[in-house]
Amino acid sequence: MKGGLKVPRISLILVGFVCATVITFAYVKSPFLSYWTPSQDHVFQISPDFKVKDEEVLRERNRVEKSEENMKFKSAISNSFMKDNVTEELITNTEIEGNAGIPAKVPQKGEDLKALELKNSSRDQENEVTAPVNSAGGAAENMISTLKNHGCNSAKGRWVTDDSRPLYSGSGCKRWLSSMWACRLTQRMDFEYEKLRWRPRDCEMEDFTGVKFLKRMENKTLAFIGDSLGRQQFQSLMCMITGGEDRPDVLDVGREYGLVKARHAVRPDGWAYRFPSTQTTILYYWSASLCNLTPINASNPVTDYAMHLDCPPAFLSRFLPRFDVLVLNTGHHWSRGKLNANRWVMYVDGVPNMNMKIADIDGAKNFTIHNIIKWVDSQLPKYPGLKAFYRSISPRHFFNGDWNTGGTCDNTTPLSGGKEVLQDESSDAGAAGAVKGTAVKLLDITALSQLRDEGHISRYSIKSTPGVQDCLHWCLPGVPDTWNEILFAQL
Repeated sequence: MKGGLKVPRISLILVGFVCATVITFAYVKSPFLSYWTPSQDHVFQISPDFKVKDEEVLRERNRVEKSEENMKFKSAISNSFMKDNVTEELITNTEIEGNAGIPAKVPQKGEDLKALELKNSSRDQENEVTAPVNSAGGAAENMISTLKNHGCNSAKGRWVTDDSRPLYSGSGCKRWLSSMWACRLTQRMDFEYEKLRWRPRDCEMEDFTGVKFLKRMENKTLAFIGDSLGRQQFQSLMCMITGGEDRPDVLDVGREYGLVKARHAVRPDGWAYRFPSTQTTILYYWSASLCNLTPINASNPVTDYAMHLDCPPAFLSRFLPRFDVLVLNTGHHWSRGKLNANRWVMYVDGVPNMNMKIADIDGAKNFTIHNIIKWVDSQLPKYPGLKAFYRSISPRHFFNGDWNTGGTCDNTTPLSGGKEVLQDESSDAGAAGAVKGTAVKLLDITALSQLRDEGHISRYSIKSTPGVQDCLHWCLPGVPDTWNEILFAQL
């Protein structure tokens, strides 16, 4: 029939159909054929878990990329804008403000050519991250570490034994350390106190090395201003940076700050040293009260001195623009006996104080601390790179009396009264209250130092007086080293 299927085609179709049916049936029944087909267990499929992980990886990658972009942006912005005896010594006339020499020309603060400093202009930023050039990944890691330790309470923790301590030799650090505080040079024979290290509870504290400190403080100046405990912290830091070595390359630049020994003076008003390799300057200025002192009658050699409770020391006002890190302290000169011995008369608003609340010693001290911190806080916006700290008071450990009434600190067993600080608040409530609401940070060392009564000079002073022990100052190496480690962690 025209247009119909021809017989040969129908036959071929039938044969093909039958063959297909036979093959299908054999496939289902035969294990030999099914062996060559991969089972469902071996077929690659994306499980929900893998999908979630992939999404997390993508989100993390996007976050890191954004972080890198932000850091590059901040780096560009930063680049464009970069420009004693137990009683403590009585104040001599050389401490009176205004007698210091005129400073040399203020050097320009250079920038590290091998690193880009990422500075957060926010007053709440605790730490700054240094990002090496072309290593944004490392910068991201540093930022994560910084954020992890942000808000860390370094004052909360415990003392642990560390056989790698001390960081320098108490008998070898002769250029920087006063012999009266080097207990290795005295008759003291127990030195277990040198091997204790402070470990914060909720964060890691970076190991201190002189190289890392100088790198972090390149082209910068750190100033300690305070009493003899501030001087101890200064000497401790110099020994820590140098490892107790002489370091002939370190320059005495005290003259730039007017820190020269005056005629008939026992010592200069302070010291200043510079490490040429990094242009890092470390200085200390003696100001036991953190008040400005001026002679009431300059023509009278035995004149009284106006102790201006509401004015910062003239040295601080003059040289603050040159500082990158400032550490202030006061406390142990605030007694009626020492004020009378130094012929200090309290002044407020340029006239003798008539406010009875401030006339009280504790009231006057708190008034002064609040005023100097308030003044420093008011200056910080002018100097965005400046970091300011107020160090809480260093505890005394006189037992069974005071320094002049037979008080002692004979204990030589470390941590006999405990080894851990669990409290969140500072033991120096006055200092904590003074810095609250300001950009001045509290260097809180009171509670952790309170546990270390075995670390004082005690009866081993080189110039000891029979029956008088020094339970105020510390043996070095010793507790002030920890203060500097905490300070280093916050730079």
